[in-house]
This record gives sequence, C-alpha cells and structure tokens, in this order.
Amino acid sequence: MVSNKPQPVIFARGLTRIYKLGDSEVIGINRVDLEIAGGELVVLKGNSGSGKSTLLSLLAGLDRPTQGELMVARYDLNKSSESQLTEFRRQVVGMIFQSFNLLPTLNVLENICLPALLAGKSIAESRSKATALLEWLGLDGRMRHFPAQLSGGEMQRTAIARALINDPAIILADEPTGNLDSSNGQIVIDLLAELNRKWNRTVLIATHSTLADEKASVKIGLKDGMITDHP
Repeated sequence: MVSNKPQPVIFARGLTRIYKLGDSEVIGINRVDLEIAGGELVVLKGNSGSGKSTLLSLLAGLDRPTQGELMVARYDLNKSSESQLTEFRRQVVGMIFQSFNLLPTLNVLENICLPALLAGKSIAESRSKATALLEWLGLDGRMRHFPAQLSGGEMQRTAIARALINDPAIILADEPTGNLDSSNGQIVIDLLAELNRKWNRTVLIATHSTLADEKASVKIGLKDGMITDHP
C-alpha cells in the first residue's frame, strides 16, 4: 500500500554529534529522532549547552553528524560531498544568528546581495530582490548605511533579508532575539512568523525567550543533547 503521507522536510534518526577535546569527548547531540513537516514554525527550547546550536549547525550543513541519519529537503547531509553541502547552504537554508554576522566593510544592500552573487545570480537580479526585501522590512532608507550605523533591530532585519535572498525553503534562526530589547525582539519574531504563514517557509527558532512560543506550531525541548517531553 502506497502512503500519501508527505515526506518530512527534516528527518533524523539516531542523530549524534560528539566533539573530541583532547582525550575526552563532549556529546553535543545524543541519538535524536526528529521529523518536521514542511511549513511548520518550530520553537526549539533549552538551556545553554542543551544542544540547540549544535542541532541547528547540523541541519544547516555547517557541521557533520558523528553518526545517525539526517535528511533535510531531500539532501542526505551525512553523505553529501562538500560541493553538495555548499549548494545546500546557498539554495535550501537561510541562517539567522544572534550576533548578526554582517560584514562591516559592506553596506546593507551589499551584505544582502552577497549570498545571491555567490550563488551565481546576476548583480541586477540580486539588487532587485534585495531592494524588495528591504522595502518589506522597512529598511529601504538604510540600504547605503554600514552595519556600524544601524541599530541592533536594523542589523537583525538586514540579516533576515540576507537569509532570504536566495528564497530558501528553510529558515534556521539561532537565538535571533538574543541581542535585542523586547520590542525589537518581538518585531523579529513577528517577521519570522509572517515568513512562515504567508510564504510557507519552514522556520526553526532556537531561543531562550518566550516571545515565539505563541507563534509555534511545534515546540521541541532539548536537554543534555536529547529531546525532552517538556519544551
């Protein structure tokens, strides 16, 4: 009998990441099983050291599992070559970080366009998409400013635009409100929720904050690298 159940956009079985520190080992993620359907807004909760950032790094193809299965948007991230992982990071996932990670020598427009140019898109196409994103985010008056001239909220909105420039199916946000006050933090969470609802993006938010809790369609708790019953 053929199942009509849609393929999960994220699938993990026994996912484990162990770091070696000298003669000792640190377990970042420990035998995690996970299935996330497309279009979910997932809030990932846990204290510092619980494994949230490790899990997002694995899902983003920035790190490789020590063992276990990991499929994201039909990419087998445990078996992909470096060139396949590069394509995956450029085309499939958009990352948003607590520390913004903007290049200080590039202005807002240039920071946003960079991933599109690295993916082989033309300057004209990249600028057109970046300008549309800046208008949506209320930053069209700041496109020639450099990161040092922006507020924290403006820097994070710039980082969101950069994450979206290649139309990724999955948005991974690691403590996106961590360096923001509650007002700007709520703006960022509302933008991520809008991406989920209106654009049908699958969004995973790793956070200590409660700002995203009411927006979540799925809540996952992590403790000591393992999924818990109570996020």
